[in-house]
Amino acid sequence: MKASELRAMGATELQKELLIMLRTQFGLRMQKATQQLSNTNQLRNIRKDISRVRTIITEKAI
Repeated sequence: MKASELRAMGATELQKELLIMLRTQFGLRMQKATQQLSNTNQLRNIRKDISRVRTIITEKAI
């Protein structure tokens, strides 16, 4: 997800998006642990998206 799209969202929407991403990350980690994850690049992408959302939440708080 692009930063410009995230900046257009409200604070509550960002919190919901973050929660969804964290659940997705957990699911991907479980798939990796059980050798079911074929595309390991997904973990890297979701981790970057999570940090992007957290950064924008912090920016909006200031």
